[in-house]
Amino acid sequence: MNRLEIENLGISFGGIKAVDSVSFSAAAGEVTSIIGPNGAGKTTLFNLISGVYAADTGHVRIEGADVTGEPPHRLARRGMARTFQNLQIFPQMTALDNVMTGCHLRETSNLLADLLGLPSSLRETAKSRGLALSALERVGLANLAARPASELSYGQLKRLEIARALVTGCSILLLDEPAAGCNAVETREVDDLIHAIADEGVCVVLIEHDMRMVMRISSHIVVLDQGSKIAEGKPEEIRDNERVIAAYLGAHGAAEARAAHA
Repeated sequence: MNRLEIENLGISFGGIKAVDSVSFSAAAGEVTSIIGPNGAGKTTLFNLISGVYAADTGHVRIEGADVTGEPPHRLARRGMARTFQNLQIFPQMTALDNVMTGCHLRETSNLLADLLGLPSSLRETAKSRGLALSALERVGLANLAARPASELSYGQLKRLEIARALVTGCSILLLDEPAAGCNAVETREVDDLIHAIADEGVCVVLIEHDMRMVMRISSHIVVLDQGSKIAEGKPEEIRDNERVIAAYLGAHGAAEARAAHA
């Protein structure tokens, strides 16, 4: 069974269809990439999947269960986590504390217990700290746990956001342009990290414009243009698709895609 299924999902703003009857599925242990030109509806699609927007049409299913219309916090409890195109980091907090903010889904102590410093609250904080350190280890940032986030490079901040998503124990990870703004070395680090996460059995769905990266890591690619799906398939099918080349890749992009997947 596919871990995430999207069926005829759609939404309109002011009579304009931002996402129009998009369907695809994503499996555990695989990387599904959503690509397309600016304004194609990629982030809007993510907002629909993750409960930020309420869909006008269609369904979202997790492990076969219809979760259409559920808010983000309930989807998070079902195993969905997400990063955003723009960094959502607390710059004055340490890397460890930033990741620990993602542990609240696992915590059961109440505010009073926290304020009084009760043993149950202290035990839970220690557990969350351990989980956060493990997440930092997974993304290669354990040695920077005590550093303020403001001192980290852009590529490290991208990985920090992924660590915060992973600490929730997610089985579905939505990544919105995880390599945007990264240099070649940082992009490769993110590339390797996403591979490793998928290899652990997580269903990874990402939006990305770096076609070399997309072709390297994707198991499956969905292409959007003007809110509609225009193509879907394996990387080698997408790189040679004439409609995709015309709408998005262009001759140069198609050549880059072929080189990356050679």
